Amino acid sequence: MNPITSVSGLTSLPGLSGVTGAADPSATTATSGSGFGGMLANAVDGLSGLQNTANSAAVKAVTSGDLTDIHQATLAATRAQVTMELVTAVRNKGIDAFNQIMSMQA
Repeated sequence: MNPITSVSGLTSLPGLSGVTGAADPSATTATSGSGFGGMLANAVDGLSGLQNTANSAAVKAVTSGDLTDIHQATLAATRAQVTMELVTAVRNKGIDAFNQIMSMQA
């Protein structure tokens, strides 16, 4: 059986800088010290910031009329909604994976 090797051409795609292939031994070790839990915590913090931005834009639009561009408020609300849906989907997949692991027989 042939071992799986990394595809070298994928690193030139935009947005994939720093991505290594699965055959790379350094890909399995955490280099920055933050693992999956740290990434999830950062995502939740980012979601909180997006929601605060959307809320403040909505308050400006409704109360004082200080909002000069309604498009910015709409974009902020949409970003917060899409990010919330993404975080919820990741959470649900994590719970499903945990339940599947727990139902495995030893």
